[in-house]
Amino acid sequence: MIRLAAVASTSRELDLRPVLASAPLKPGFDRDTLSRYGDPSWDLGPAVFRENARRCHVTVHFGSVEDVSVCETLRELLYARLNVDMPGHRKKLPPGSIRQVFNRARRFFEFVRDELGSVDLRRVDQQLLDRYVRHLKTDRARRPVIVGHLLEVPADLYAFRDYLPSGGLYFRPWGGQAPARVDGYRFVHENLTPRMPEEIISPLLAWSSRYITQFASDIFAARAELERLEAHCAALLQSDQALTYTERRSRQRRRLQNYFDKLRSEDRGVPIWESAHNGTVLRHPETGDVSPPVNSHLLHLHIGIDAQTEPRMHIQLTGGAPRQIRAALLELGLETGGMETPIAILPETGKPWRPRFDAKTLAEEERMLQAAAYILCAYLTGMRDCEVQAMQRGCLSVTRSQDGMVMRHRVRSVAYKGRSSQGEPADWITIEPVAKAIEVLERLSFRAASARGLTTLWPVLIARSVCKDHLSAEIVRQLNHFRDHLNDLFGTPDTPAVPNGPGDQPWRITTRQFRRTIAWHIANRPFGTIAGMIQYKHASVAAFEGYAGSSRSGFRAEVQNQRSLGQFDDLLTYFDERQAGATLSGPAAVRVAKTLDGISTELGPLPAMIADRGRLRTMLASLARTLHVGVLADCFFDPGTAACLKQATNIDGKMPLTALCQPTRCPNACITARHRPAWSRSAEDAKTLLKEKRLSPLQRTIMKQDLQRIQAVLDGLDRRT
Repeated sequence: MIRLAAVASTSRELDLRPVLASAPLKPGFDRDTLSRYGDPSWDLGPAVFRENARRCHVTVHFGSVEDVSVCETLRELLYARLNVDMPGHRKKLPPGSIRQVFNRARRFFEFVRDELGSVDLRRVDQQLLDRYVRHLKTDRARRPVIVGHLLEVPADLYAFRDYLPSGGLYFRPWGGQAPARVDGYRFVHENLTPRMPEEIISPLLAWSSRYITQFASDIFAARAELERLEAHCAALLQSDQALTYTERRSRQRRRLQNYFDKLRSEDRGVPIWESAHNGTVLRHPETGDVSPPVNSHLLHLHIGIDAQTEPRMHIQLTGGAPRQIRAALLELGLETGGMETPIAILPETGKPWRPRFDAKTLAEEERMLQAAAYILCAYLTGMRDCEVQAMQRGCLSVTRSQDGMVMRHRVRSVAYKGRSSQGEPADWITIEPVAKAIEVLERLSFRAASARGLTTLWPVLIARSVCKDHLSAEIVRQLNHFRDHLNDLFGTPDTPAVPNGPGDQPWRITTRQFRRTIAWHIANRPFGTIAGMIQYKHASVAAFEGYAGSSRSGFRAEVQNQRSLGQFDDLLTYFDERQAGATLSGPAAVRVAKTLDGISTELGPLPAMIADRGRLRTMLASLARTLHVGVLADCFFDPGTAACLKQATNIDGKMPLTALCQPTRCPNACITARHRPAWSRSAEDAKTLLKEKRLSPLQRTIMKQDLQRIQAVLDGLDRRT
């Protein structure tokens, strides 16, 4: 990159430079035809490869900046960030991040303008930067990490000073201190994305699965019916084309009467919309009951009217058939929706899972089906949002494992994290529910994607020219609408289908929560179940067999990180229960109790401990790393004394072999009241087996010894309780 300050070029020559002077482009774009430095707007979309990138995030409009000095300084900095690579300080700015940097830089430059009257970087000094820090901190809702990001702008103005025509800053801001440290922010390695509670993720998954396996067939059948009705209407319009207005009206009334006769024979009512729109309602002339208006759209499809093209032909207008419709309403009554597609019955209620479809509720249910598929794909694969939304038609393949015994569902997509801006093709091994979701997506997305010449599985399902092509960030709104939709259809005000979160408020779903939650559950509950039907162990094995488990993906590291956090959480529970007077059992009980009591003594009284959880986590760190939670006992693993390792060969000895655990004999085993239900079940199983008359004397003796050992553990837990 030739330094801008050293180039003796005219302003005109600078204005003609391509903004994307060095970034790789998507196929089909010519660099010479792209945005130039002096253009009022920069469109960087040709260099953004992510399918879920929003157009507003890859476009900047300098016309929105009124002050000329602010606007020109913004151009200089953004152009340098896009095209200059400074090893050790800044890589070239990814085009997909342009709007974010634009907003941060604009905030600083407008502050400088307010302070100095114009943006003159030669007059900016350290005192002004300190005032900017205080200005940012006046907003108490702004987190320190955000302040750190905003303070990167002055640091960049110094680092890129040789590449800015205005010269940038002449001094090193804050003496070279990292911007994130200026406000006292300390980077926390722990992922701050909230993990979905099990009481929320379980119903979300359960209902998502039902949408895919049960409700999808109804939704597709309703779409096919609507397309047949639209074709039928088009044929009627074609046949009526040569008729006069009076003749057309006469035919339409006869067709409407035939339709009402059909409804009468089937004991059905006049179709109404599922919900009122535009404040319009239908009031019964005798009872005064209020209902949504008549579904004129469906009537038009049956009798051959296109009210969009010919508004004057609307059947409810005076020249249409309003009296004929009112008479039918009084005689036949009402029916919500009105389409023919039968609705599947929910076994638990014995009723249809929803009322009959109309055109609006069909479009809504298609979006809900898309949201359900996203939840299954994102949660059960551990894929990031950009990786999920990079999926294309044909991305699913089914193969057998090398031994030919197990079917493997393989998803082909693109990984972007840590890769080049183009991303890299990658495979994920997943489980059958995800494969079913993708099959539904292929069918669901085909109509909208094909209309735009796309192959993505995540188009905006409304096939209108004014809509954007890709679902992108709209998925967050759609997921939260799906949560509310489930509560409306399947819940009650007292018992919502998806329970509320903290503060009795609906849990706000974001795309990042899925990866974090599945990683935590795989790490800490590998034998538990998801939504009562899918084994976490199955998801774990599938994820680790495929790309998601490779080092490039980062998912294995994510799982390990969540495992470490889970170990800390479990050990904090140990500590708190010990502080409350609980005792421990098992061969490792003395060792663990001594460590916990020693830490308690060092920390002092209980209130101080509660106020200093960070210090407590540090003191428990060495013990937490050895903790492996189990069903019959927890293992504080020490390979030198582990009984399980003495029974195995060809092992590395880094992890306990839980299948060979001997909780009453191993020095690493610690038993608490939390393990009592499992021991109780073991005792009941042993008693049941002892009733079997076909047991040999040796088997009966061994079983009695096991029962005595189990009962001794239960008695010990009961005494301590």
